[in-house]
Amino acid sequence: MGVGGHFWDLLKPYSKNEGPDFLRDKRVAVDLSYWIVQQETAVKTHIRNPHIRLTFFRTINLFAKFGAFPVFVVDGTPSPLKSQARIARFFRLSGIDSLSLPVAEEGVSVERNGAFQKCIKEGVELLELLGMPVLKARGEAEALCAQLNREGQVHACITADSDSFLFGAECTIKHIRPNCKLCPAFCKSFLFFLWKAIWGISAPLKEPFECYHMSDIEAGLGLKREHLIAISLLIGNDHDLNGVRRIGLDTALRFVKSFSEDEILNRLHEIGRGNTLQFEGSINYVGDFTSSSDKNSRKAKLPHCSFCGHPGSKRDHLKFACEYCNSSKGCIAKPVCFKCDCPPCDLVKRDKVQQKEENWQMKVCKRIAMEQNFPNDEIIEMYLNKNKGNYSVDDGLYMSWENPKTETLIDYLAYYQQWQPSYIRQRMLPMLSTIFLREMALNSTNDLLYGQYEFDSVQRVKIRYGCQCYVVKWKKASNAMHIVPSEGSDIQAERGEHDESSDLSDEPDAPHVHEEEGCLYLSTDEHMELVRAAFPEKVKKFLKEKEVEEQKSRWKRIGIRSEQTPEKSESTTVKSVQLSITEFYRSSKLRCRAKPTENVAKSSESSSGSSKGKRTECSPNLSKSARRRLLFG
Repeated sequence: MGVGGHFWDLLKPYSKNEGPDFLRDKRVAVDLSYWIVQQETAVKTHIRNPHIRLTFFRTINLFAKFGAFPVFVVDGTPSPLKSQARIARFFRLSGIDSLSLPVAEEGVSVERNGAFQKCIKEGVELLELLGMPVLKARGEAEALCAQLNREGQVHACITADSDSFLFGAECTIKHIRPNCKLCPAFCKSFLFFLWKAIWGISAPLKEPFECYHMSDIEAGLGLKREHLIAISLLIGNDHDLNGVRRIGLDTALRFVKSFSEDEILNRLHEIGRGNTLQFEGSINYVGDFTSSSDKNSRKAKLPHCSFCGHPGSKRDHLKFACEYCNSSKGCIAKPVCFKCDCPPCDLVKRDKVQQKEENWQMKVCKRIAMEQNFPNDEIIEMYLNKNKGNYSVDDGLYMSWENPKTETLIDYLAYYQQWQPSYIRQRMLPMLSTIFLREMALNSTNDLLYGQYEFDSVQRVKIRYGCQCYVVKWKKASNAMHIVPSEGSDIQAERGEHDESSDLSDEPDAPHVHEEEGCLYLSTDEHMELVRAAFPEKVKKFLKEKEVEEQKSRWKRIGIRSEQTPEKSESTTVKSVQLSITEFYRSSKLRCRAKPTENVAKSSESSSGSSKGKRTECSPNLSKSARRRLLFG
């Protein structure tokens, strides 16, 4: 979908993988049709209403785990060109040759079947129950997403339609990997260091967002928005599947780079009207180095010596020395495959290259001129958004995020997905805790999470998907009912949903439920900054306790080391005392005088022992004769 001819492959080298905090506290526009189409192509086994399941879990991940404020956009009434293109795509995929396709009428959505419209409707109902804003575009959803991004209403767009850049998007997120993480064993393996050495990155597949920034595309390819529109007109798009015959992506990219941003669309209009003669000899391209004055003043090619290959005839070189060879003995024989690089020859070579480029461009111009009604002004105006925007003040554009209607949502998912209410509440808890912490950061009076749990303490710091977070402990209020299943009921619920959770990886982490001293506690993973803003005193208390524990453990390790090696500690203290040179030599002399007497006393006491024992007790500081007398008597 979008621009044809593997357009994403052209932009792939300029993509960036952003971290999990890329969208935190930022708005992002989501093309809902992209999620519906993606689940249809990804799901291979039978899953009950996969579009509802995927929309539910992805929205919770985007809102709670990544901290974003999603704005969902749905398609409006398609244009006749869009409807006509989808009819042509249907015949093409069906293998039916149709010379005369039916003409789509204004305001008739002939390209969408009832099943797809039903999925969109159910997805919108689910999002409204979750409290997410849903906007309806006048035309295509990606056009409204791009306009919101261009005007600064949202930080990025989530869509797989490459024509979002043509509509003016600044940042497009194509893929989201919510549960991507590195295996600890892989991080310690040789393959990880080999990966790091080759690709120059420290954590492959760590970042969950695959982003495409228009600034990187402009810097890497040298293409502006008008250039991308021209490429889509040449190779085909969602409004014109065919484009220009016998022109692919490489040809279109090379041809478009020949013109600047301001003149590319005007030149296409002139070529489409058949005015190709005015481009002969005047087409500029990257590396155009020969001007018209140089062509008019071009001289004939000078003769070259057949022996050395330099300018001048062989007879002239016999009379006068060759200025290029610089040899007193005459010309030097030219090597094999010799090519002269003198200014006249260089000028001739560049003229040939330029003439070849001009002939190629004229051939492309002739192919463009053969197309009827090219370029289509309606498509250009639609991409440039000249006539009207995709929304206006009268459309009621109002983006607000409300609290989810939990009880109605439980009935909705229990009806469509046949999930247990306890399982639904459990999976919604990350979203509810995020809303609660945001409200507490704004000095809210509500001190209970969903009216059931109160903030107890921060247990520890946890690394989740490569980022640090707090494990928050929630205590159940005494007068509250149990909304989250225990361990046994959780397992029972998971058994019922085993087939569904194994196919899609967008399911959020389940909270941990445990009981201590007759009280029920709940543990969730929360963002550190969000917890710090909501409960600063609790975080300060946790950090202080953590610092005290670390200090105790540090002193404990030092005490264990000192108890294990007391002699080493004493020796180090003795060695640490620095003696003067006179005291050092005096002490060494006394030590040397005392050693012989000690050795003689020890040898006399062990004279009754065996010869083997005497050998071991003998001191190596005695002379050889003294040791022999001590050993053998």
